[in-house]
Amino acid sequence: ARFSGCALRPITRHALINISSIAQHPLEDIVEQAEAEALFQTCLAKTGPILCLDIGTGTQDVLLALPGVCVENWPKFVLPSPACRIEQELVRLGQEGRDVWLCGQNMGGGFAEAARDLIKKGHKVAATSEAATALHNDPERVRGMGIEIAETCPAGFVPLSLGDFDLSLWQTLLAAHHLPSPNLVLCAVQDHGFQGKGSGNRRVRMARYASLLEQNPDPVSWLFDVPPSEMTRMYAVHLASGGPVADTATAVLLGAMLDPVFLKRSFREGVTFVNVGNGHIFAALVYKGLVRGIYEHHTSMRTRDELLADLGEFRRGFLPCDVVQQGGGHGTAYGPVCEEASYVPTFICGPGRAMLSGCGQFIAPFGSMMLAGSMGLLWAFCARMEQGLSAQ
Repeated sequence: ARFSGCALRPITRHALINISSIAQHPLEDIVEQAEAEALFQTCLAKTGPILCLDIGTGTQDVLLALPGVCVENWPKFVLPSPACRIEQELVRLGQEGRDVWLCGQNMGGGFAEAARDLIKKGHKVAATSEAATALHNDPERVRGMGIEIAETCPAGFVPLSLGDFDLSLWQTLLAAHHLPSPNLVLCAVQDHGFQGKGSGNRRVRMARYASLLEQNPDPVSWLFDVPPSEMTRMYAVHLASGGPVADTATAVLLGAMLDPVFLKRSFREGVTFVNVGNGHIFAALVYKGLVRGIYEHHTSMRTRDELLADLGEFRRGFLPCDVVQQGGGHGTAYGPVCEEASYVPTFICGPGRAMLSGCGQFIAPFGSMMLAGSMGLLWAFCARMEQGLSAQ
């Protein structure tokens, strides 16, 4: 059943943007690239350099925002993700015949298959309880993979430190190119969330989306100074970076909203945004700058026709969360339905966007499609600063 009623629900005291008058939404004022850049520069004049990282499954897409330098000349990096680096290290250590002790922090678990392969080849893998959460939040599930939980490094094992962000690595890279160290770091990671044993990670994630859609559907408010406690990976990267954090889906959506055509069509009739990433597909229904629905699936599990069928049902509000999860996806979440919104105009982003070639408009904020998430992080932070507000 569809939700009914277009009126905004009461905003909690934590809401940071007054959306009682949709026409005053701050995004509506950014209609030209020059105006967005002016906002960036005003913010950077106060903060100094800001490092923005959108950490995905296959890549980490990074920009160093510099005061007094135009956006096109900011240093930009598209590098293998931290999980890919750990995967490569596990492969190398396996070739050397070494046993491995995983330590460090929670992070993206894209290296899990490499850890399983190491064990299949007769090598041993151990992990601290904290590092084990990168593979699964339930330590028994980690033990079931053949991984020992050990808080100290077993004799003869090679320690391998996990983490989505290491400031020293970035300081080294930037210094090698005579670039300044950042005064602030903004990070985005995908976090399924965890609420205790027996709570499915996908259900926790979609429940979190449903809560956000109800409390404040303005995605600018989905950037956190300190993330919610159940978002364990997001919290780990916040501790490592010391700065505000957001989900990768939030970041890329914010980046897309910097496109003036996207925003104008959003206020006119509502739009569908689709990001086809290396590992995940994210879609959002956006009306008058506010998010009205969210869809997530795994890129490898959807064909073009399957995705188009899903999006058609999603736009109409007829795609239940359980149906998507039964097909292996994360699910759907909906806010109040606005009957006057069609969501037919479709804007597409992401490294896998060719899957939807001819089905909408490809967008690339400031001419850099891969940096959409990093641009979105920066815009949300600068918009808050302009209003004299902190993240949640």
